[in-house]
This record gives sequence, structure tokens and C-alpha cells, in this order.
Amino acid sequence: MTVEHLPSGAKIATLASADRVEFGPLSHYRPLMADGTTPMRTGIQVAEPGYVAAMHAHPYVEMLFILEGEADVWMEGEENAKRRLKAGDSVALPPGKAHSFATAGDRTLKLLGIHHSPERIVNYRDRASGKDGYPVLDQPAGTGGA
Repeated sequence: MTVEHLPSGAKIATLASADRVEFGPLSHYRPLMADGTTPMRTGIQVAEPGYVAAMHAHPYVEMLFILEGEADVWMEGEENAKRRLKAGDSVALPPGKAHSFATAGDRTLKLLGIHHSPERIVNYRDRASGKDGYPVLDQPAGTGGA
């Protein structure tokens, strides 16, 4: 990931220069504005049909903005109250509240994740967090990260 710092103070992150972080066989993440120099962190997640994010929480607000495809989103304990989000929809997930999402339907999901923190901090229910809050994938259970 490369964030270009302009003399004006503006910062530019390009998808073409973003690292690819695997979230399991059905999803990957591309951190964009993620060098710790802004009060928020952003990234693009791409998830194929069948992907389900591991239940997790953050100590800050996380927003998901659906760019392509559809997702079902729910809070821990509210698995029977899933909400369907389509391209152009967004959700703000409260700090400290565990949540998950899944690709809905047969189309690839692409979303913009906005972490209201300069660092990505993730507390997974079924696995450890590794470098930069990414899921440790060599543990059994679940099919994905966040």
C-alpha cells in the first residue's frame, strides 16, 4: 500500500498500488488510506458468493458502503434480523458491538470499508487478529475475515 503525501497536505491512495490481503478463499481486502496518518482507515473488500465474514467487533464505528452486489448484514444475537444492502446502501456499525455480513445472491460483492480509526483493530469471536487486525486464517472455524 502506498499513500502519496502531497505538498499541500492532501493524500492520495490508489487501488492499483494497494496490497492484496486474503480473507480466505472467497474474499480479499485492499487497504487504501491505511498508513496511519489520517484519522480514518479505508479499504475495498471483494467477496464472492458464499462468503460470510467472521463475527467481529471494533472499538470504533465502522461504516460499510456497498459498491457492487448485495450483502446481508447483522449484529450478534440478531441473526434472524439480517438486513439486505444493495449497491449505494451503507451501514454504520457501532463500536464494541459484534457484527457480520455475507455476500447475498450470486454476484460478487464489492464494498468500501471505513474504519473510524487510524489503525485497523478487530476483535474476532472465533480467531486471533494478526498484523493490522487481519484475520489469522490457519485456525479452523468460519470462512472469512471482515
